Amino acid sequence: MQSAEFHRNSLPLALRSYSSAVGRMERTVLLPSLLRDVPADEEPARDLYGDYLMLKAVRSAVESGLAHPEDNGSKVPVDRALPDLEPESLLRFHLSGLFAVVSQLTRRSHRLTQKYLDIIGISN
Repeated sequence: MQSAEFHRNSLPLALRSYSSAVGRMERTVLLPSLLRDVPADEEPARDLYGDYLMLKAVRSAVESGLAHPEDNGSKVPVDRALPDLEPESLLRFHLSGLFAVVSQLTRRSHRLTQKYLDIIGISN
């Protein structure tokens, strides 16, 4: 099987980077309970322990394919203009959004890992 080379802004590379960042986070964070009550940078009401659990759950869902097209449990209202777009434009729109979300989650995973290392007194 031939290995694929991905463009730096490709979705497969972004997903691979995210999975790698969460894997590093899991290998680094040996005591996740130390993250309880440590505020997250983005959301003051949330702690890093909640972020840790969320980042792991998202990676699990992405890697195992838990999101099925038949799932209608979480319908999100779609802007009326989107269905009128050509399929290629619609795909680009959704890929752009997905890429942005995966990139944001990857950055959060890196920050959480670094914060944990700071908490236990290890500088990276």
